[in-house]
Amino acid sequence: MNYLNYFGFKKEPFSNAPMREFYYNSKNHSQAILRLTYIIQAMKGLAVLTGEIGTGKTTLARRLLESLTEDAYIARMLVIVHSKITPLWLLKRVSLQLGVQNPLDDKLALLNQLYNQLLNINKEGKKAIILIDEAQMLQTREIMEEIRGILNMELPGQKLITFVLFGLKELEQNIHLDEPLAQRVALKYHLSALDLSSTENYIKHRLKLSGAKQMFFTKEAVEIIHKYSRGVPRLINTICDNALFEIFLAHETIAKSDIIMSVVKSLGLEYYLNEENKKNNSQKIKTEATKVLNYDDIDKMIKDYTPK
Repeated sequence: MNYLNYFGFKKEPFSNAPMREFYYNSKNHSQAILRLTYIIQAMKGLAVLTGEIGTGKTTLARRLLESLTEDAYIARMLVIVHSKITPLWLLKRVSLQLGVQNPLDDKLALLNQLYNQLLNINKEGKKAIILIDEAQMLQTREIMEEIRGILNMELPGQKLITFVLFGLKELEQNIHLDEPLAQRVALKYHLSALDLSSTENYIKHRLKLSGAKQMFFTKEAVEIIHKYSRGVPRLINTICDNALFEIFLAHETIAKSDIIMSVVKSLGLEYYLNEENKKNNSQKIKTEATKVLNYDDIDKMIKDYTPK
């Protein structure tokens, strides 16, 4: 008997491969979709969504893309795979995605091609939307200036294109490489990790969609999963997948605390939690030090001091 049959699964519940049917609409994800949809519908120009590794930014981006119907939008998604791209490459790629035929190598001529295509899209009563995933890879001022230049393509009182950038936290810093672009950001939203309650619901959601008839994790096990995954869906999947395989090998039916801790140790996840604790403690010490070195307090101490 194989792993899936043992638990009665129709498909793997905790695969990290992007699968839209497993999308979990947490409160945080729901709020992100709601806000980004508004920015797109209103053609506000530029939105930025950030989140830590594994929080579901790519899944959310694909979900958003699928919601943009062809009768109302020309919507495309770019995935940036390295940081060495040039402004011309980005301009060409955006042009191709929006339907420009045979984009030229001369930048001014290409800008004209793109502008005309945006006008055509607008005349068709549609909206041009470009989603960019892994946008933290856009690391130069020239790239940011290029995005701003494309956003400058507009009609009186009407924008012709909207960008939505998805990336890690450093994306915010990158945008400020071109301050005029930073001032054009109509929405910033941070996709946070799942809390304990959402982590439990996420696990149950994935199990149910896989065909499970029961919950295979104890309450204590879920608490440990949340602690060491820090509520990051990708890590939740990894822990749960390994735990289920371990109880399959042991011919057990429930993943208890000891199994989860064994998986956590084998995956080295204690390291990440320790590093986070070190970071938090360092920040606490820094805050306390700042409090001690408050200049108003020092001035008061000096004034109150009377030499003997």
